[in-house]
Amino acid sequence: MEKVVTLNHDLPLLHFPNSRKPFSIPSPILRISSFKRHKKRSCLASSSRLGFYTETKTVSESHGVIVDNSTIGRRLLGLAAAVSVAVSLSIFCDSPALAESLTIAFPVSRAREVTTVQRTLVEAWGLIRETFVDPTFNHQDWDFKLQQTMVEMFPLRSADAAYGKLKAMLSTLGDPFTRLITPKEYQSFRIGSDGNLQGVGLFINSEPRTGHLVVMSCVEGSPADRAGIHEGEELVEINGEKLDDVDSEAAAQKLRGRVGTFVTIKLKNVNGSGTDSGIREVKLPRDYIKLSPISSAIIPHTTPDGRLAKTGYVKLTAFSQTAASDMENAVHEMENQDVQSYILDLRNNPGGLVRAGLDVAQLWLDGDETLVYTIDREGVTSPINMINGHAVTHDPLVVLVNEGSASASEILAGALHDNGRAILVGNRTFGKGKIQVCTLISFKQYKFINIDLMNFLLLYVL
Repeated sequence: MEKVVTLNHDLPLLHFPNSRKPFSIPSPILRISSFKRHKKRSCLASSSRLGFYTETKTVSESHGVIVDNSTIGRRLLGLAAAVSVAVSLSIFCDSPALAESLTIAFPVSRAREVTTVQRTLVEAWGLIRETFVDPTFNHQDWDFKLQQTMVEMFPLRSADAAYGKLKAMLSTLGDPFTRLITPKEYQSFRIGSDGNLQGVGLFINSEPRTGHLVVMSCVEGSPADRAGIHEGEELVEINGEKLDDVDSEAAAQKLRGRVGTFVTIKLKNVNGSGTDSGIREVKLPRDYIKLSPISSAIIPHTTPDGRLAKTGYVKLTAFSQTAASDMENAVHEMENQDVQSYILDLRNNPGGLVRAGLDVAQLWLDGDETLVYTIDREGVTSPINMINGHAVTHDPLVVLVNEGSASASEILAGALHDNGRAILVGNRTFGKGKIQVCTLISFKQYKFINIDLMNFLLLYVL
């Protein structure tokens, strides 16, 4: 790991392990060395880790830099492990080349909290440099971007201001999904994926065209459900704070809290013509919310030839850790009640864990079918295939989608359609087309970075 040393007790520097001695310099600098690259080919199969190979005193990518190789090496292996969970099966990738060592040196801020952000900046920069899906980094010099951001961060005195510079650097990638995730935001992600929550049971999302926060649904039996809050209502205020320019994650944090406390919200009811038809205020108690991504029902009906039949309806709201097992249980129960056909509702499902989406697909498909194709930063297209899949049922299947169906929802819908297993009904889906990985950085501060790792390709999406 890099060490902080002090020269003359007034100018702290980051000392990287490949340098022979600390640099005593009056202003931030970035020193970059060039070297030859030697390519190697490796393979990721099944759940094995990605083919990255790094060791201390080596760097990768031509005319590039790496900061503290041992740290980046550990981060890459951690990244690989995360990817193998989310996108396991068959992905091929180039391992970075091995080359001579080099040193980057620059003075760090006198403010300790800014120094911490500088460390985070360097780690985030290095991870993006090794893994970001666009090798041009949105047509910019990514090495120079680090130097520029360090210079801008040096005179700052607060962590908030420094994080502003870091986030500004990430924004130059032109990708809203590659971003720094705060501890609170990561906790929210974990809540969404493992189902533990204290709050009001309200699902909200930003309307793409306006940015307004709109109610997607309520957890059945939750305080929001009991208060009669409906899909489509616009959330405009929480505890007296207007929500202009507040994103859905920040609003969700305001809604959550300890059981027994209350939150007051204001909702705008927008009618079918899109005009405002009044604002109402609702005071909601916070309670334990049991999140299950699955709800199901059996719909009895009469066929055109007069026979009585049963159709199983399954709504999947998100791809959590339990999504596949919950759906398998629901389908088994309906199979035991002689259901002859199914409707899988993915409308307004924003996605979640990619691994969960692949697992759900395998509940409906047999064999070694291709679920999705990925395209890496080198433009190489690779399939992700099932391994000896066994469908729970072979009954006819219709999948409902709309413009709110995104990410893992699109992967699932595309896999079922492309393999001839389901008919898609609805509107054109969101069109995300990217897979991210969430990686821990700056361990003591528990910060994470979400990076676009690869694109995914579907043969057909509404």
